[in-house]
Amino acid sequence: MSKLFLLGCDPGLPPGKAALLSRCQAAFTPRRLRPALGDFSGSIYPVTPLPESLSRMADELKRGNIAVLTGGDPLFFGIGRRLIELFGPDLIIHPALSAPQTACARFREPWDDACFISLHGRDDDNFAARILRRPKTIVFTDYQRTPALIAQGLLETGARIGIAQENILMMIAEDLGSPDERLTRGCPREIAAMQFSTLNIVIIKQKQPRPAADFALGLNEHEIRHSRGLITKDEVRAATLHHLRLPKQGVLWDIGAGSGSISLEAARLCPELQIFAVEQQPEEQDNITANIRHYQAGSITLVKGRAPEALNSLPRPKRIFIGGSGGRLAEIINYSAAALAPRGIIVVNAVINSTRDKAPALLHQAGLRIQTSTIQVSRAPFPPETDKIINFKPITIITGKK
Repeated sequence: MSKLFLLGCDPGLPPGKAALLSRCQAAFTPRRLRPALGDFSGSIYPVTPLPESLSRMADELKRGNIAVLTGGDPLFFGIGRRLIELFGPDLIIHPALSAPQTACARFREPWDDACFISLHGRDDDNFAARILRRPKTIVFTDYQRTPALIAQGLLETGARIGIAQENILMMIAEDLGSPDERLTRGCPREIAAMQFSTLNIVIIKQKQPRPAADFALGLNEHEIRHSRGLITKDEVRAATLHHLRLPKQGVLWDIGAGSGSISLEAARLCPELQIFAVEQQPEEQDNITANIRHYQAGSITLVKGRAPEALNSLPRPKRIFIGGSGGRLAEIINYSAAALAPRGIIVVNAVINSTRDKAPALLHQAGLRIQTSTIQVSRAPFPPETDKIINFKPITIITGKK
């Protein structure tokens, strides 16, 4: 039975694997790895565009063994996953050192504590926030998402959330293993002004990372800057987040965000979630900005303005929280329901009776399935002290599911 040999290159073939080519009647390789084929006498095809290449691989495999050359370890953000899906038991894999291994060795940088992000062929407007929440990240780039573009994103997001660019070190390894290999170190401002080979990998670390909190949920009211006691109470916040059933990725709109307490907890629970805190009051906008910086919550974007007009330019949400409507509940719910992604959820917290009475019907008319829960929060110390017992007004949580 014919076999497909998937050969990782570094940039040459793995030691002792050149003889495998003599058993193949066709080879698929990117242009930069063509020299690794040496005097191979069979048919040679490009690996891209991938759909056409995969179809040709299947055809050639019917006639005999074939080889596919790829850089580094094909099972690490490489073509290996796709070939396993398509060719399964006919596939034999011989990896080389991965690009992260080689790059970290060049920079003498341990990588067992690093996180990995691939921007290759991915649209990710939230990449800078994802990177800056980690002490060390290794990033796979592509033709559009270059080291300079990444640096610019880090520069802008770092300034917004209070991380000095001098605290961010970027290390770029270009053309590893080739005569043109180049290693570059610098802060984002320096890297943003430079140009790099398209074949590169980026290592980003914070020189003095902020210690991570040892809990994901449970910020107390006094730990969040707010005004005049206007903040979603801890117990209600926890219940609200439960009803939102936050996805790991996607978009959350926090409308009438106030101090941004729901956004802050959501950002800590789901770091890859893109969050838009919409608020029209200048005092609350200042609170949100201060809270974003204090918790370095780069995945939160403050949107200054009045809903629903302020929602026009925002990406489509999977979840929407309405904490305040400024007297425009019907307009906000109608706009939100129309914008909501399939299987999305809208949660409305009703503090006043008119919201409690109107929101369920408005959500129902918009085609959502409704459930309401009313929470009465009381707090008391122990041992009991009568004068320190606090009874808060009931809050109704209205959940609409698409």
